[in-house]
Amino acid sequence: MTTEPVTVRLFGALHALQKERGGPTLVEVAVPPEGVTGADLASMLDLPHSMIEGVFCNRVVRPMSHLIRPGDRVAFVPEGTPGPHRFFLGLYAAGKDDEEEVPTVQ
Repeated sequence: MTTEPVTVRLFGALHALQKERGGPTLVEVAVPPEGVTGADLASMLDLPHSMIEGVFCNRVVRPMSHLIRPGDRVAFVPEGTPGPHRFFLGLYAAGKDDEEEVPTVQ
């Protein structure tokens, strides 16, 4: 049985790093039905955790410990997002690594 892949987008310094490596900045990744954490997904893509500020999963900012499941849409946000934007996007709260949903503006 196959599962729907996770779609991953990279931004900022992560986008530049992937381009330097000659890789795509939009990728589809197969994950097991039980899912993987954002941190595990970053490792699968060989992304340095030190460069990641947060992860958006289906338009909601989540901590790196959040479980990513097949079919999810994910975007990794690079470290260094300016202060007001970190707060507005929900990166500040997500960095506290709790699983409470952090609202986003759509």
